[in-house]
Amino acid sequence: MTQQTCRQVTGEVLVGCTASHAMTSLMRRIPICGVVCIVICHAWFAWAAHCYAVDADLLLQGGTIFDGTGSDGTIGDVAIRGERIAAVGRVDADKVGRVIDCRGLIVAPGFIDLHTHSDRTVVQPALRNTLNYLTQGCTTSVTGNCGLGPNKTAEYLNRIDHDGAGTNVIHLIPHGPLRRAGMGNAKRPANAEEIQRMKALIDKAMQAGAWGMSTGLIYQWSCYADTDELVALAKAVGAHGGIYASHIRSEADHLVEAVAEAIEIGRRAGVPVHISHFKVMGVPNWGNIRKAVELIEEARRNGQKVTADQYPYIASFTSSAATLFPETQIPGGRANLFKRMEADPRFAEKVREVIKGRLVRSRKIVVMSCKNPEWKGRSLADIAAELNIDRVDLALKLHKMGGGSAVNFAMCEEDVRYVMNVPWVATASDGWGHVAGAGVHCHPRNFGTFPRKIGHYAISEKVIPLARAIRSATGLPAEILGLSDRGHLRKDAHADIVVFDPKTFIDRATFEKPAVYSTGVSYLFIAGNPAIDDGKPSKKLYGRSIRHRPK
Repeated sequence: MTQQTCRQVTGEVLVGCTASHAMTSLMRRIPICGVVCIVICHAWFAWAAHCYAVDADLLLQGGTIFDGTGSDGTIGDVAIRGERIAAVGRVDADKVGRVIDCRGLIVAPGFIDLHTHSDRTVVQPALRNTLNYLTQGCTTSVTGNCGLGPNKTAEYLNRIDHDGAGTNVIHLIPHGPLRRAGMGNAKRPANAEEIQRMKALIDKAMQAGAWGMSTGLIYQWSCYADTDELVALAKAVGAHGGIYASHIRSEADHLVEAVAEAIEIGRRAGVPVHISHFKVMGVPNWGNIRKAVELIEEARRNGQKVTADQYPYIASFTSSAATLFPETQIPGGRANLFKRMEADPRFAEKVREVIKGRLVRSRKIVVMSCKNPEWKGRSLADIAAELNIDRVDLALKLHKMGGGSAVNFAMCEEDVRYVMNVPWVATASDGWGHVAGAGVHCHPRNFGTFPRKIGHYAISEKVIPLARAIRSATGLPAEILGLSDRGHLRKDAHADIVVFDPKTFIDRATFEKPAVYSTGVSYLFIAGNPAIDDGKPSKKLYGRSIRHRPK
């Protein structure tokens, strides 16, 4: 309401004028001794210009509002009517169904997790409520990352809409299943005919609501694709207004080259590029993340859209095979590995050198899942010492048993803190749905990513300004995806909102006890519905699919 009726202040009624016009008129009529009156009036006009009279179903009153733009927090109200935000600011609620006192609490857009692997868990009855994400303040999760996930987009999103989910779901086309559908398991770049088949599948998926395509270029389902193949497929995605998201070819010794390839793909295809879980692995490579940032900054100065996301931890989590037996570093890959080692001593020695190289680049590798329950949650070094064998022999033994998953402590705290302050790096978990409890072996990022970034690093450690930390979880991911009506607190946006207590909003999950819910979320609304109400999670599932509308 920029136009306000000016009340009688100096014996004259000024009707229908703007606040600034009224102030000019007042200054002509009031002597210098009336300056105090002018100041008071100016403050009143400033307040009145942001005061809205609305009817609302719900009013979040008196909280500190961080709107997702990166601006500092301001005290105010948020009114919700139906699924949308009716007003933000000073709200004079005429008719309100419910008022929630948010004094002392932070009100922000619901967090958008750009990188999850909840593809399977979000459709499982016991896990689809994704409580480990709701308790972090998340209202939207992106699936299909690292080139892995459901390839039948329409069927997947329809199932989510039918059954419901804890959070909203946005889906990317996973390159791995796409490649298998187009060319089987061929370990080579795609030919022209295969690319056309994949492009036809991309068109179908984008029309069904996918937001882009993801690749996992260290994994066997994507690593054999060359740059030309990826450019061709990215062009097909770009024709529908989608993005290209990538787990790049190297996050260690060849990080800069891998980032350069991602930038090239985006430039040649004319699509926005997003780099997943941006980091550098391996003790000898610590600090090289700055070179990668400089490369991306240069591309951005040249007009390219290049962004990234980060989880705020110093350890990664993936399969033990990818951790210790990288497909691209073993000649011929991992197929028939032990038979080939037995038949060829030189090849066997090469494999052992690869494993040793991976071990010396890490401070510690912890087994999180495998067929031997006694090894779970223990480091390779501890297990090897107990068995009185070399760690390389233990790695081979683990792989022969069928492998498992592992947490790899190969990053440094300084790099993590540096990356989270880069303004185009969003926050993302790289996790999936879990139930809390003892004996659950996973990465703590599944339970604590967002409160760790905001509660620990921003509020407690002051590593990053709070407004920027919140933007990295709200407005920035919305901008990366092209979500116009989420990620910001503004009139007519979807009412996906988190209300948390800055004194208690913190992660409790640790590497020793990773399956522990975070604390501090008082209220969480998805399209105006209370997913968490006064700290209590709802039994209802309010999450639905969010479908991209192709150009």
